[in-house]
Amino acid sequence: MLIILTKKLFRIIAAILIVAAVVVALQNGKWLLKVIYPIHYRDIIEVYAEEYNVDPYLVAAIMRNESKFNPNALSRREAKGLMQIAPITGSWAAERLPIENYREEMLYGPDLNIRIGCWYLNILHKEFDNNLELIIAAYNAGNGNVSGWLENPEYSRDGETLDEIPFKETKIYLQKVLRDYKVYRWLYSN
Repeated sequence: MLIILTKKLFRIIAAILIVAAVVVALQNGKWLLKVIYPIHYRDIIEVYAEEYNVDPYLVAAIMRNESKFNPNALSRREAKGLMQIAPITGSWAAERLPIENYREEMLYGPDLNIRIGCWYLNILHKEFDNNLELIIAAYNAGNGNVSGWLENPEYSRDGETLDEIPFKETKIYLQKVLRDYKVYRWLYSN
């Protein structure tokens, strides 16, 4: 009987150790993923995400893909800063928000860049009825392109969702941002 009890106790202790090891591995895995998926400028993101009613994890996922959190990033199409704000979007935002003494170089400033990016995401949320895939596609390809695709039966059967995205860059961008958005939500939300 003592041998049976010892084997049973050994199995219980082994099971507890295995569960503990899994918990430790998951916690360390999260720590490692937070190194790979940081949220730089989190304080600024949270301020403007709240002001413009957008998900801060979506903002982080977009920033990660647009600039890799580099405030000095410049695209081949002249989009600037953390959220890669195009000059035309910056000028439009400067008029609508309003931003006094606006100059295009100001788009490199993290505060203003994130503010305009969140403001624009809010506009896209309203335009595309909170459809996350359309919002992300429009952030990359432009809302005019996405609206046109929705009206074209070659790209949208129902006029509300995209069955096909004709821009390869936008298709890949959408996949990456959605992936990163899910990771950020899992890592950082309570």
